[in-house]
Formats: sequence, structure tokens, C-alpha cells
Amino acid sequence: MGLTALMLCSDEKIIRVVRRALADLDIQGEFCVEPSAALRKLTRQRFEAVIVDCSDTSFQEVLCSARSAPVNGRAVAVAIADPTLALRAAFDLGAHFVLYKPVSSERAKLSFRAARALMKTERRRNTRIPTRIPVTIDSGSGTRHKLTTVDLGEGGMAVSLPSGVKPTGLWKAVFTLPDTHGFQEVSVELAWEGRERQAGLRFVSVPPETATAIKDWMRRSSPDLEPDDPPLSGRLTDLTPLACYIELSTPLPAATRVVMTFRAATVHLKIDGLVRIMHPESGMGVKFLHSASSPAAVESFLTVLGQAGGTLPEVLVQAEGLTQPEILDSSTASEEDPLLQMFNDSSITTTESFLERLRQQRHGAITVEAAHA
Repeated sequence: MGLTALMLCSDEKIIRVVRRALADLDIQGEFCVEPSAALRKLTRQRFEAVIVDCSDTSFQEVLCSARSAPVNGRAVAVAIADPTLALRAAFDLGAHFVLYKPVSSERAKLSFRAARALMKTERRRNTRIPTRIPVTIDSGSGTRHKLTTVDLGEGGMAVSLPSGVKPTGLWKAVFTLPDTHGFQEVSVELAWEGRERQAGLRFVSVPPETATAIKDWMRRSSPDLEPDDPPLSGRLTDLTPLACYIELSTPLPAATRVVMTFRAATVHLKIDGLVRIMHPESGMGVKFLHSASSPAAVESFLTVLGQAGGTLPEVLVQAEGLTQPEILDSSTASEEDPLLQMFNDSSITTTESFLERLRQQRHGAITVEAAHA
């Protein structure tokens, strides 16, 4: 089954443009002109994306409702907005992407191309493959339980719980993937409880190597899973040991986990990150999710950039799925890294003011352009 999107809009011109853009990207669209019809569909059908024209306040309520609908809570949300609607206001409504009016075919395709990458990732993350393997969960305070999986996917697993066991809080889960060797370790939390002592464990923290191992196992076990879109290509403008800013026309929304590959001269750097800020059609700021060796690797890459004599690095960005927005609140404005301080600065309210501050900061921070000066 292909990707599907629900659109709520009463403007026939916008509908025609979006319908054409979705068709070009092989996304099946369903269109509603009344909020009540859209709400009925949201409660009965699963969609990978929800697109809402936010010029009407009653339409805005549908976008908010989509975020809380059990079947579509993970759908990628796109707000079509008047230029007067502030970016922060659109994101507060639950939008991941904002498409400002007037909506042209080119801008619609750019926005939905980035959205499609996340739609595919989220669908795959929600896919579960039946398998029975032993799992040990550890509370970290001496309590351990041995469970058996019912199914497994990138985002979590269903398990059979022993009588009287109800894991609450964060647990460490250890298991070995079928037909592989070596243990995988992830942090999990209870997501749901079902009948016959079945429960769902959501993955909270997954090491990059484990995420890759699960993804590879799923592809071997279910060859008909739809492949990811090719990575997005951008221009790296600013780089510190803890963060970067990437210019690209199709930036990914805040709270997206990404894998970035930087190439310059004869070296390359591959690192996980979390999108902290997004400026539509301009770029995005990414905080690195470091492993033990990552800071040193970034420092070495910065040294190479300083010796490259003006060659800007190629940047490829692969979307790895959306995290909970609350994770963005875990960073503090007191972080010493200059880029992270800008990402956390709530006083910078527009794309233009952010980019101007970024240009000013390059005179005193470790940046890509400074490295080539």
C-alpha cells in the first residue's frame, strides 16, 4: 500500500496544486472541505500525512486534533498558512512543515519531497515483524525480568509479560536479533498494555549501531518494505564540535533525528544528530548526538577543513524519524557552544534575524567559513 495524505482545504486552486504535487511524488491524497469530514476520517483511517489550510480557525483545530488522534498521532503534519502567521504559531499548532501562501507547484513539491522522506521513515518505524526471541529487561536498581517478544520493529516491540509484572519508567532491554550474533541494548518504556499479558515497549534510546542492525534485519525479514528516499543534499555553513547549520531548500522539522555525512578532501564524517531549529526553504540547525568518539572526530574534521583551502564539504542528510518534541526542552541555554546557544535563544523570532546573528557570530566562532578564511 502506498503513502496516503489527508488534506483539509476549501481553496480549489490550492487543492489543484497540492493534488498535482502529491501525485508526482506517488502519494495518494484524500481531500475534505469540511472539518467534520476530516475529523471522521482521522478517527477511522491511518494517514502518513495530514495537510491543513490554517487560514480558518476551525481548520486549525483539526490540525491540533490530528496530533492527539490515536491512529494518526505520528502522521507528518503540514500547515498551509498565510504569510501573517508566525512560524512559531504554526509549530505550536502541531505542524512539522509550513507551506506559506501563495502555494506554487515548485514550493509544494519541495515541501512534500522532504515530508515524504519522513512519511516513509515513520511508516517503517511503525512496522512490526512477528518474531519470538528472549529479552531481558533491567530496571537499573536490581530488578530484572525475562520476557519473550511477539513482534519487533525499529520503534519498539510487543512482549509477553509474566504474571504480576508491569514495568514502569525507563528500563534497559537486552536481546539478540534472529539469525545474528551479539547482544543489542536499548532503553525502553511501557507504551501500552493489551490482552493476555501482552504489552508494547517503546524504544526511548537506541545506539546508532543497534538502529542499523534492526533496520538491516527488518529488510532481510520483509523485503517488500519500501526503501528510504535518497538523502537530502545541502551546504554546510557552520560547524562546531557540538552542532552545525546546514543550508538546504527542503529542511527537516525540529525534533527529527538525522544521520549526516560530511565529505571534504579525502576524509568524511558520519554522525547522528537532532534537528533543533528549522527555517522553511532556508536551512536547519542540528545538535550532534555524540558517541564516545564523536567529539574528537568532529575536531579532526574541523582541522581538515582549515587545511582544505576553500573547498566546502558535501553534506548528505538522511531522515531517521521524529522524536517527541519534549526532547528539545532538555537542552539549556547555558550551553557553552555558540551554535547551541543560538538554537536555544527564544528571543530570535524570525529566519532573517537568526541568519543575521549567524553571520555576525562567524567572526568569533569556529565555523566552516572561518576555517576557510
